[in-house]
Amino acid sequence: MTSQIFKYEFNQSIAIPDVEASFLLAIFAVESLHGESETRLLAEHAMDQERRTCVIDSSTPVGRDLNRLFVGFLRREFGDDGFTVRRVDR
Repeated sequence: MTSQIFKYEFNQSIAIPDVEASFLLAIFAVESLHGESETRLLAEHAMDQERRTCVIDSSTPVGRDLNRLFVGFLRREFGDDGFTVRRVDR
């Protein structure tokens, strides 16, 4: 089975507070689509400031929308060279 977990890594040139702001916007957008409770329950993620990474589980519709919105916001703000994203095994 294909993993539905995505790991984002951010270049040193990107300020982590700016990444967190983009993530927060993605969370707000997902809450607008799925509601606050569903987002809280089904949008599994982890942000590691020191490692400059973010992991999102997109195995639920809420997680898929969060992943899509986050990558879209990152691309617009930082460009394709500001970060990498890849699937990871559980």
